[in-house]
Amino acid sequence: MNLILARWQFAIVTIYHFFNVPLTLGLSIFLAILETQYVRTGDEKFKRMVKFWGKIFLINFAMGVVTGIVQEFQFGMNWAEYSRFMGDIFGVPLAIEALLAFYLESTFVGLWLFGWDKLSPKLHAVTIWLVAIGSNLSAIWILAANSFMQHPVGYGINPETGRVVMKDFFAVVGNPNLWYQFPHVFTAGMTTAGFVVLAFSSWHLLRGTKSKDFFQTSFRWAAVYALVGILSVIVIGHFQGQFLVRHQPLKMAASEMLWETEKPASFSVVPGINIPGVLSFLSYNNFTQEVKGIHDLQAEMVAQYGEGQYIPPVALNYWAFRTMVYLGSLLALLAIVAVYFLKGNAFEKYPWLLKSMVVAGYVPFIINSMGWIMAETGRWPWIVYGLLKVDKAVSPNVPAGSVAFSMIALTILYTAVTGVTLHLILKYGKSEPDVVLAKGH
Repeated sequence: MNLILARWQFAIVTIYHFFNVPLTLGLSIFLAILETQYVRTGDEKFKRMVKFWGKIFLINFAMGVVTGIVQEFQFGMNWAEYSRFMGDIFGVPLAIEALLAFYLESTFVGLWLFGWDKLSPKLHAVTIWLVAIGSNLSAIWILAANSFMQHPVGYGINPETGRVVMKDFFAVVGNPNLWYQFPHVFTAGMTTAGFVVLAFSSWHLLRGTKSKDFFQTSFRWAAVYALVGILSVIVIGHFQGQFLVRHQPLKMAASEMLWETEKPASFSVVPGINIPGVLSFLSYNNFTQEVKGIHDLQAEMVAQYGEGQYIPPVALNYWAFRTMVYLGSLLALLAIVAVYFLKGNAFEKYPWLLKSMVVAGYVPFIINSMGWIMAETGRWPWIVYGLLKVDKAVSPNVPAGSVAFSMIALTILYTAVTGVTLHLILKYGKSEPDVVLAKGH
C-alpha cells in the first residue's frame, strides 16, 4: 500500500509542478527577445509587451518555485531507500541547480522587476537574459539527475554499501539522454509560451480590444515563436524516440502496444488501424527494419536481470504517446496557418483561427503532462533503469496512513495553488495592457 500511495503522491505533485515549468522556460526567452527588440529599435510598444507578458511570467515563476521546493521533500520522506541508493549522484546536480542556477534566476528576476527606472535599457535587457539563462540552467541540472535515472552513466557501485557512487562527473552531465531530453523540454517551453501568448492575443482581438496594434504585434511574434518551438519539438522528439528504442525498448514498444516483433513494423494510429512500415521508419529511419515486440523484450529482460515483470503500463503509455503526438501535430498545423496569415494581419479576418488559438492555449499543458507521464511510467519497474526497482526504493518505515494523509493534503494544496495561478494568469492576461501598467505593474 505504501508503494501505491507514494507513487500516486509523487505523480500528482510532479505533474502539478510541471504545469509551471515549460511556461517559465519558454516565456523567459520570449521576454528576453522582446526586450532586445525594444533596446534595438527604441519602440515603446515592445517595452509595454515585455511588462504585460512579464506579469504572467512572474506569477508562473512564483508558483513554480513554491511547488518545486515542496516536491523535493518527498525524496527523503517517501523514497528513503532511493535517496540512500542514489544520493551521491542525485544530490550533486540538485545542489548545483540550487546554488548556481536558481540563485542566478532568482537574483536577476528581482533586478529585472524593480530595475526598469534604475538601470539603462541595455543593462536591464541583460537582466532578463540572465533570468532566462538561469531558468534553463535549472532545467538542465534537474534533467541531468533525471537522465541518470533513465540512462545511468559515469557511476560505480560501492561493494560495501551497495550504493551508486559518481565516478565521472562529466559523463553524468554529458549523458546522451540529457542532450535529447533537455532540448525537447526547452522547445516544449517555447511552444507553451508561444501558444499562451497567442491565446490571450486572440481573445483580445476577438472582443475588439482598445490595444489592437499591441495584440496584433504580440500575435505575430508569438506565432513565429510557437512555430519554431513545435516544429523543433517534433524533430527532436523523433530522434529522442530512436534513442529510447535502443536504450529503453520496452518503453517504446509499450507506447505502440507492439506485443509481437514485426518486420517491417506498422504504426498503430488507433487500436485496429495500422500504417505498414511507419514504425520501422520512426524507430530506425528504415521502412523495413525489424522492431522487437513486448513479449520478446520481456524475455530479454528476464534473461538479463532475472525473473520478474518488466512490462510498463501499456495502455497508459500507448494513449499518453498518442495524445502527445496527435495534439502536437494539431498545434503544428495551427502554427503554420497562423504564420501563413501574418502578412497584413490577415489572421484577423478568420475568427475560426482566433477562436482555435484561444482553446489551443490550454493544449500544451496537456501535451507536456502526457510526455512526462510517458517518460516516467514507461521506465517501470525501474526507478533507476537497470539498477534499482521502484518497489525497492520506497521508505520502509513510513506508515501507510501518513503517506495517505500527506498525499491528500498535498493534492488539495497543489490543486488550490494551481487554481490560484490559473485565476491570476487569466485575470492579467485578459486585462488591457494600459490598465495593467497604469496600476504600477
